[in-house]
Amino acid sequence: MFTTGQLVFGVIFFIAFVIVLLFTYKKDLRIHKKYYNGSIWVLIGFIAFLLFIVSIKLIFKS
Repeated sequence: MFTTGQLVFGVIFFIAFVIVLLFTYKKDLRIHKKYYNGSIWVLIGFIAFLLFIVSIKLIFKS
């Protein structure tokens, strides 16, 4: 399906992408803490809403 060169390129690209992503996140961490303080509650609310919808679906399935 893939040649050896394509697989090697894919692995190297993935590793480089993750390294750049981590470096950028570390660089912007101070800004994230300042402007996105409390955003964890939005994530928790979203997950709770999804669990609520799934539970309703499971209850009324039968």
